Amino acid sequence: MNRTALLLYQLLIGLSDTCTGALLVVTTALTLQLMHLHAPQDALVYISFVGAFVMGVGLSCLYGAYITLCDGCERKLTTVWLLTALMRASVAIFVTAQVLAGALATAWTTVALFDGICVFIQIIGMRRGWLAHGDC
Repeated sequence: MNRTALLLYQLLIGLSDTCTGALLVVTTALTLQLMHLHAPQDALVYISFVGAFVMGVGLSCLYGAYITLCDGCERKLTTVWLLTALMRASVAIFVTAQVLAGALATAWTTVALFDGICVFIQIIGMRRGWLAHGDC
């Protein structure tokens, strides 16, 4: 993957998760409404708490963009990709299981799908050496 595409990917997913997470923390009900998702009123505080983790994943991806832009260290970026892929895979598996169990509405599959696509891209990328564009 060329450096520009890598940077754009990191920025896209980083900004997406950072903004979503921050909005979930600050204005949970409105954010869920914008995402076409529904949760019971008494669950909003817990979803807000989850928003802090979503924001953390996003900030990690933005750090990956910083690495790409500044020094391109393959080892650092591989660590970011591995850890964020593990977190995203956990979310995708959990959400999918809860949707299949009927505990979450099918609209939540968009969350699992987004995270699953990112995991797929990152696993393929690490296996194919997409991150190798600099020494550290």
